[in-house]
Amino acid sequence: MEEAVKKILEHIGENTNREGLLDTPKRVKKAWEYMCGGYNQDPKQIIQKALFTSSNDEMVVVKDIEFYSMCEHHMLPIIGKAHVAYIPDGKVVGLSKIPRVVDLFARRLQIQEQLTEQICDAINENLKPKGVAVVIDARHMCMEMRGVEKICSSTVTSALRGLFKKEKKTKDEFMTIISSSFQKH
Repeated sequence: MEEAVKKILEHIGENTNREGLLDTPKRVKKAWEYMCGGYNQDPKQIIQKALFTSSNDEMVVVKDIEFYSMCEHHMLPIIGKAHVAYIPDGKVVGLSKIPRVVDLFARRLQIQEQLTEQICDAINENLKPKGVAVVIDARHMCMEMRGVEKICSSTVTSALRGLFKKEKKTKDEFMTIISSSFQKH
């Protein structure tokens, strides 16, 4: 990977022997290993190690989960917030596990639509709640830094399972709870 980074630097016209660039290939390799570390993780392991029996059957919402991802088309940043809700069915999951699941999928090359579905399905399959809802509001640097250059535009995607899909009042309650979060990033 370090050789590939060096070739990219040479291709854009940089001097790879310049003092400021001597360790850049090593730093880029380390950064990409971190930013794409989600390929080495399993959402089942994250969720199942923090399941607790509960009689709660009301909506649990974790909102404003900041995340950073990379667009699979241009390998440029996606910066956003995820809002995740579920309705327990005998089990709850430790609250920190929800952002961990978001990060797991965000730390892969992504498109936002797929990211939203993956988070929702992982929670649905491993927690088995009565319903799951995920809404993502994100900015895409491939739209802001190049191409159409639309600064501060955001994309909102959603994925709904169970009661959130079947019952409008449940979905509406979730949307009301998270509505104050839009356009704060």
